[in-house]
Amino acid sequence: QEQLVESGGGLVQAGGSLRLSCLASGRTFSTYPMGWFRQTPGKEREFVAAISWGGIAYYAEFVLGRFVISRDNAKKTVYLQMNSLKAEDTSVYYCAARVGRSSSANTYYIKEEDYTTWGQGTQVTVSS
Repeated sequence: QEQLVESGGGLVQAGGSLRLSCLASGRTFSTYPMGWFRQTPGKEREFVAAISWGGIAYYAEFVLGRFVISRDNAKKTVYLQMNSLKAEDTSVYYCAARVGRSSSANTYYIKEEDYTTWGQGTQVTVSS
């Protein structure tokens, strides 16, 4: 069974940067479309960024130009580089994988229901 473990969260001042990592346990990571979502208490989980297994990336409008999603298939890891952080980026960040479902190399997914496996989340706090 696939497992995802996020790391890299923490406390940072506004304007600073953090890099989140999500390590997958499966042997076929290179075939998984991956995504990052976030959730703040009292709010629904929202899409942040996605990357197809072929490396095509897509972003929510509110992170365009600030966040970069990437993947290293040899390390079975997906990253979220977060720059120019704002107080409103404070949230728990989750990575997600689409495991065992067909997808093309260039297809990314932005809906929660398109993913099968989730990490436990990592807290990001941005102080203003």
